[in-house]
Amino acid sequence: MQVKLHDSWHLLLQEEFEKKYFKELIRFVKEEYQNRQCFPEEHLIFSAFEHCHLNDLKVVIIGQDPYHGLGQANGLCFSVNDNVPLPPSLNNIFREIETDLQKQFPKSGNLERWADQGVLLLNATLTVRESEAGSHQKKGWETFTDKVIQKISEEKQDVVFLLWGGFAKKKGAKIDRSKHLVLETGHPSPLSANRGLWFGNKHFSQTNAFLKSKKKSEIVW
Repeated sequence: MQVKLHDSWHLLLQEEFEKKYFKELIRFVKEEYQNRQCFPEEHLIFSAFEHCHLNDLKVVIIGQDPYHGLGQANGLCFSVNDNVPLPPSLNNIFREIETDLQKQFPKSGNLERWADQGVLLLNATLTVRESEAGSHQKKGWETFTDKVIQKISEEKQDVVFLLWGGFAKKKGAKIDRSKHLVLETGHPSPLSANRGLWFGNKHFSQTNAFLKSKKKSEIVW
């Protein structure tokens, strides 16, 4: 299995690739993909880093696991392939964008259009077995993605981190808030959103206002 990231990320994360845990992780993932149905497709595992280069990075959104249904996951958190029905969390994300920005509800749940503008859509775990949520957790992915977040916090300036739900908040706990904007709210899943913990957070307009204040181009959500 090839670890394919844009050169800007390779320079930042090269030390991680040489560590024992990462080599064991890649061996595990390679074996899983050979013997089981896993998602996303192997060539899309590092898609978040391919679409969003470190030099262009403006926003980080942290998810948990890839979707584990056939044809859904495309390597970007919360995102699904074109022509796939919207999962409930993504539907609620789009509903918040619609009211926050008075923007027409998107037709496609493929968020590559965000990633290509500098939004890193990072799952904590980058792979999963079909129909087995969390099946690739605690194999090393979390260590790797923690390091990604740490390196971004250290090396970049004025990045917006969107932490949705308790898991993301915990994962982003060590972000340097003196250098970056960290926005927190409940998870967009129906369980959280229906309890009043998601809608009305205005994260998308707040993100764009911050980027504009730093003379950066806004995200077309």
